[in-house]
Amino acid sequence: MTDTGPTDDPIQQSAAIVATLRDEIKKALVGQDAVIDQVLVALLAGGHVLVEGVPGLGKTLLVRSLARCFGGDFSRVQFTPDLMPSDITGHAIFDMQSQQFQVRRGPVFTNLLLADEINRAPAKTQAALLEVMQERQITIEGESFTTGEPFMVLATQNPVEQEGTYPLPEAELDRFMLKIFIDYPQQDDEEKLVQQICGSENNDGFNLTQLRTLIKPQNILAMQRLANRISVDPAVLAYAVRLARSTRDWSGISRGAGPRASIALVAAAKARALMQGNTYITPDHIKEIALPVLRHRILLAAELEIEGVDADHTLRELLEQVEAPRQ
Repeated sequence: MTDTGPTDDPIQQSAAIVATLRDEIKKALVGQDAVIDQVLVALLAGGHVLVEGVPGLGKTLLVRSLARCFGGDFSRVQFTPDLMPSDITGHAIFDMQSQQFQVRRGPVFTNLLLADEINRAPAKTQAALLEVMQERQITIEGESFTTGEPFMVLATQNPVEQEGTYPLPEAELDRFMLKIFIDYPQQDDEEKLVQQICGSENNDGFNLTQLRTLIKPQNILAMQRLANRISVDPAVLAYAVRLARSTRDWSGISRGAGPRASIALVAAAKARALMQGNTYITPDHIKEIALPVLRHRILLAAELEIEGVDADHTLRELLEQVEAPRQ
């Protein structure tokens, strides 16, 4: 249901730019098309992303590839158990020569921030990201400093069952627009991946210098404004809110999603529509993005967890039973 129009249509132009960006990232990250699409949704919607998967599946490579195609600033923080909050946000130091305190800004003052293995740091350090993720600013010694524009946190984490990991605080989880799972590639994709690495002259298939810089910060800001103007029918908006509210009294869910989930559903659906060249969102756009928006915002009842039922299974049942408006 992609709209057609003249070549100078900004929506069609944006969809073409995103398609080119997707293809460029796929040169480095093989067999993870859905993951790439969801990260691009968050980028256009102005949200943050949490990517979860076991080591070695390309979580960091995904973010580095996006940064390579992006002409703005990029910072990376490797989270460790001894990482301090000031290592992320920055701190004030006393300059003996000027006899004044000077602020040394941390890596959060950037456009794209890679928080690598975020759940290997304790909660106090993880919480240092809360203000900057929500307000796009950091307070140091009582003074507020803004980050770059646009600003996006892309955090990677290993499954919490792994040794040496800490669960993220609920307040921080809610700040992530999407939680994305990255899984093992298919057989043919893995063969292509091995061939790409072992067949290269320098035995380094992850040489990101081959990726082109396609977009700049002003391009992203323009597309974010365009995505925000995608029209939303009141019935579709009501459907998104109904989905989020249904999690609050759904059997098997002990804690449902809050209003931020409703906002994220609509914002992400607008970005998804823009990527497809649509001028409006549909119930299908809401459904396509519902799992990554909701899966980290609900808490399953203990009996379901004991039975091995996961959040995605419960959310799929909810999507099947909550009535969507006719298109």
